[in-house]
Amino acid sequence: MSDVLRQLRARAAERPRRIVFPEPDDPRVLEAAEVLARDGLAHPLIIGREAPAGCEPAICAGDDFERCVQALTARRAHKGMTEDRARDQIASQPLLHAALCVQTGLADASVAGSVASTANVIRAALMGVGTAEGVSLVSSFFLMCLRDGRCLTYADCGVVPDPDAEQLAEIARVAAVSHTRMTGESARVAMLSFSTRGSAQHTLVDKVRQATERLREQAPDLAVEGEIQFDAAFDPAVGQRKAPDSPVAGQANVFIFPNLDAGNIAYKITQRLGGAQAIGPLVQGLAKPCMDLSRGCSVQDIVDVACMASVLAE
Repeated sequence: MSDVLRQLRARAAERPRRIVFPEPDDPRVLEAAEVLARDGLAHPLIIGREAPAGCEPAICAGDDFERCVQALTARRAHKGMTEDRARDQIASQPLLHAALCVQTGLADASVAGSVASTANVIRAALMGVGTAEGVSLVSSFFLMCLRDGRCLTYADCGVVPDPDAEQLAEIARVAAVSHTRMTGESARVAMLSFSTRGSAQHTLVDKVRQATERLREQAPDLAVEGEIQFDAAFDPAVGQRKAPDSPVAGQANVFIFPNLDAGNIAYKITQRLGGAQAIGPLVQGLAKPCMDLSRGCSVQDIVDVACMASVLAE
């Protein structure tokens, strides 16, 4: 386990949060909930069935359920939502129920996606809690824990297929904040391309350049380089040759990929060939933490994501 993951677990244990799980038919979820409760990392809430040892059932009736009903009715009033429709939707959609538990303060965060698709997890989260102030786009990041103990942030690897320049800048800005909250490090952002500082000309390169300019306008104090190739961003020797005056080249810790193809392929190569531990996809841009899991996740992955959700709820 990397030092960063140990620190995240320690932070979660300092103040265990109420984490709601809406996929109780997955034995991995139930085992992870037991681990979280046993190790004092969280107070797991289980929607939809009897809770395992050490865990609590999420409120599915009574006043707390009605709080969720009222919250959904208010949030969707402009769409003609009524209380009766809200009750039916919450009762039949555990993902939405979990998000509304977070919205109303019955839980601090939700963790789902071991069974449900990313699209369904995010759709429920947008309906239940919405986006954070000043953010218009929900995206995701992976925390890549390398064998040497370093942790890098990769974004977006799971949500936005082909962001335009404005969206790419927002993904980078939010990912920089996510990285600092997770690791305690100052973010050094690499806006990745197949070109470094004009070494190639193409409309795809233009998009990354425009995104970099927009990011510098939005976050003038952020250390950012773009457009830049991965080797120049990651390897100090290559960075020194290709961008000798850059504060990011050779020492980037946040890597922003130009599209979902590149990001998804890159994190899996880093994981499978590089031996890194990939934690995520972790959803960012929501008003409150509603985390998504990979459907291939292990029990340990669920525990780690729940600890990260707890930290993001601080």
